[in-house]
Amino acid sequence: MTRSDGRNGVTYRDSGVDIEAGDELVDRIKPLAKATARAGVIGGIGGFGALFDPKAAGFVDPVLVATTDGVGTKLRLAIDTGIHDTVGIDLVAMCVNDLVVQGAEPLFFLDYFATGKLDPAIAARVIAGIAEGCHQVGCALTGGETAEMPGMYGSGDYDLAGFAVGAAERGTLLPDRVAPGDILLGLPSSGVHSNGFSLVRRIIDSVGIKLDDAAPFSRGQTLGAALMVPTALYVHPVLALARAGVLRAAAHITGGGLPGNLPRVLPEGCAALIDQPWAIPPVFGWLAGAGGVSSTEMLRVFNCGIGMVLVVRETDCDHAIKLLLGQGVAPCHLGRVIPTDGPAAVHITDPDALFA
Repeated sequence: MTRSDGRNGVTYRDSGVDIEAGDELVDRIKPLAKATARAGVIGGIGGFGALFDPKAAGFVDPVLVATTDGVGTKLRLAIDTGIHDTVGIDLVAMCVNDLVVQGAEPLFFLDYFATGKLDPAIAARVIAGIAEGCHQVGCALTGGETAEMPGMYGSGDYDLAGFAVGAAERGTLLPDRVAPGDILLGLPSSGVHSNGFSLVRRIIDSVGIKLDDAAPFSRGQTLGAALMVPTALYVHPVLALARAGVLRAAAHITGGGLPGNLPRVLPEGCAALIDQPWAIPPVFGWLAGAGGVSSTEMLRVFNCGIGMVLVVRETDCDHAIKLLLGQGVAPCHLGRVIPTDGPAAVHITDPDALFA
């Protein structure tokens, strides 16, 4: 074939990949990444790998901790609503919240952005959210990968994955010595966070409500905007307790809810008794009612208002609460750790009453 420029043959752009668009995105990203720089970062974005010196970050004998996660089908809502600015915060939160429960400080973050046809403006908004999430927790955005893959994604679709690396001094990793009698404190979620959106979308479809309709559970917001509130970042409050020596364990409440995540930090012979009710945020009450979802199913799919559970000694509880309030987080008492002859489990007293 003959091209308009007089040369023969096809180009990469003809096959659907725009190198110039990729270059434009890199130019947009560089200042975003630079703004997240912190002690320990070596070099800048654009190399073949990210370099980080834990000693320069203040660690003496560090153990590295790494996590990876995505945002799931919440991305479908981001694409359908055009709200691309906050899913990057979700991505960071899903990774660093898993990191900090092990007692690790997030150090640096990398992202993977894949799409069928790259729109630099939309991609830049997404990555700006990633940079914002990194900035909020003091984590450097040191690089990532942008993949333009025609034929793999529908028009306007994209996918995200994140990778966080942190460190803790040897001997300080969590969980640590959880025992019967320890107190369970819950930190509030900001909403649905980034799990269970396949069920959320099915409920939306079943009741015939649109994303640009008024949210039935949040005055002054559309349904889409209310559901797109980003995942809460728990790094600072959790590290405050860990560094004060009052935290025995922490569990990030994601897919699987309280029953699926809290047992992951309980040793053999321990179970969690949640016998103190907490206020279920309106979004979860609406999902349960509109979808006819049982309380048991709600609690094993969604966080239901508790995004993080902290385990502290009873004698440290008042001090822990004071530290959390100093971080701007108001915890609630959930219950305590109890002995058990069976596997680690969560026992929730009268779950139906939570959604009454």
